Amino acid sequence: MTAGLKQDAKITTLPFADLAGSLRRVFVRDMVMHTSIGVYDHEKETPQRVRINLDLAVLEGDGVQNDDITTVLSYEDLVVGTRRICQDGHVNLVETLGEKLADMCLADTRVRKVIVRVEKLDVFEDVAAVGVEIERHNIAR
Repeated sequence: MTAGLKQDAKITTLPFADLAGSLRRVFVRDMVMHTSIGVYDHEKETPQRVRINLDLAVLEGDGVQNDDITTVLSYEDLVVGTRRICQDGHVNLVETLGEKLADMCLADTRVRKVIVRVEKLDVFEDVAAVGVEIERHNIAR
């Protein structure tokens, strides 16, 4: 079995932070933005509040070198990329937005796993949030 992988008869999962697999956890928590999202006409007219969470398992490689930001995955890049995607035009589904965010995260070959949660905050008066959480992997890289 590969270092850091947990396996049972049906699935193999990657941990987020793991010394044996040299994985570091990088995250963006509770980022709230306005974006154009939804299938209904009224949702296409006015941007809605969404909350986005990103959790990434990142291969450390040689680790932090000389306290240099260029040797690590920058959470600032994740935040800027998330803003860009949310401002890039209308999407119908939270699933679509989640996939776009996952693709952005996995574009960095050091990222082995990402969990993306997208929540619409103002859909129902008596519900705090509705949405989706997806998990994607970059095992082959």
